[in-house]
This record gives sequence, structure tokens and C-alpha cells, in this order.
Amino acid sequence: MTTHALFVGRHKLVAGNWKMTHTVEATQAFFDALAPLWTAAKPTVQGLICPTALSLTTAIASARPFTNLAIGAQNGYPKPEGAFTGEVSMAMLKAAGVPAVIVGHSERRTIFGECNTLIAQKVVAALAEGITPILCVGESQAERDAGSTETVIADQLSTVANVLSSEQWPHVVIAYEPIWAIGTGNTCAADEANRVCGWIRQWINQTASTTNVTIVYGGSVNPGNAAELFAQSDIDGGLVGGASVKAESFMALVNAMQAVTKPLSAV
Repeated sequence: MTTHALFVGRHKLVAGNWKMTHTVEATQAFFDALAPLWTAAKPTVQGLICPTALSLTTAIASARPFTNLAIGAQNGYPKPEGAFTGEVSMAMLKAAGVPAVIVGHSERRTIFGECNTLIAQKVVAALAEGITPILCVGESQAERDAGSTETVIADQLSTVANVLSSEQWPHVVIAYEPIWAIGTGNTCAADEANRVCGWIRQWINQTASTTNVTIVYGGSVNPGNAAELFAQSDIDGGLVGGASVKAESFMALVNAMQAVTKPLSAV
């Protein structure tokens, strides 16, 4: 099976990061439950589900009948093959038909010790395989309290910018995920999340002379706050954890995005 980047430029995206949940059987049950909801809604915004590596092939097969719903990976290694026990390469993801991969999630940074340099290598490797990298950036509570939000994010982005051309940035999705809001229930206020996403867009514009980049927010997004977040001018969607693992709540997120979607003016 061949693959392609999920999209290029600025688009609306609702992505679900399942993290370490759902067996293969539970994955199939999710898509069985989602099918009638998706068919009835006929969403035009892009949906994305990122299951565990074990469930990727089941999810890809199950999602084939869906329009505007793709399957992504939660992680990928930059080398095409070799003695890297436990890893799955970007080349392997491409061969499986995966169009997008999450890169640099805070849990990969903090639990598994991934540094900015490795994350930048993953971005390059994904793009080389025609896979859309969803690059996660964000600050801890201590860094926010110290007023270092922009400094931390600029450092995370700069390492990637050092290895990308200006033309490659529209092929990258940025996910602003403040660490203090992930899985805590402490959602960043919508106007503040929008401010930071807008700051990221301007940083990329100053670096690569384009604002034509999809920037989404992640951090305790749920059906109750999604509409307010998704309606913000610089938030193009969400990278969602817990609220994406059930068909009904994921569909509610997609419907919330659909309700507030307006045409985007790409620059």
C-alpha cells in the first residue's frame, strides 16, 4: 500500500491520540460504533485517529470506507531499519499506509527522554517518506510560571527549523500542547491558547515566510470546551487524548469543529 502526506498547508484537523489504550478488538469496536455516526454527519473537516502500533493495520482497514478520516501513528524512528529494539521506522509506517505521525509529544520527551535533536530527526525522516509529522511543542507549569512559554517553544521549534527548508513547513502540523494541561483537566483558556498558537504562526512566518501551516491545540480538550477552542482564529483544530477513545465523544469533537469551520485564507 502506498501513502501520502495527510495534507499541505492550513486545514482543519481533529486528531485523536489514543496513547496506550484499545486492543485490536477494541479498535475494531470503535470503528464499528463510529461508522453510522460518521455516515450521518458527513463531515468535511479532516479527522485522524492515532492508535497503538499493534492496532494500526486494523484501524487502516476499518477506516477505508470513511471519507475525511485517516489513521496516524503515535511515534516513529528516524532510521529506516537496524538494531533499534522496540522501534518502528517511518519507512515501515509508509509501507503500512500511514499518512501522519505524532512527533515530540511531551510524554515522549519527559518519560522516554527524547531531546529536540532526535525529534527534529524524526520530522525530517517523516517528511522524507511523504508522511505528515504532527510536531508537539509546549511548556511545563514551572516554565509557564516563570514566563518562559515562548522561550521554550522557540527552542523546540528552532531545532526543527535548522534542518527544514522554508518550503517544507506547510507539510508540518504543529500541535501546541502545554504540558500542564495534558490529561489534567486544566485546559488552557481559549484566548490564551489562541494567543500562543498565533505566536507560533508568526514565529514560523519570521523563519520561513509563511503562515500557511496547520496549528492545533491539545490539552484536556473535550466535547464541552471544543467549540470555544476551535472557534479561535489561530487554532485550526485539536490533538485530543482521552476524549478521542470513544466513538461518541470523538464524533462530538468533529461536529464541534464542523459547526465553527469557516474558509481559511492561506498566505
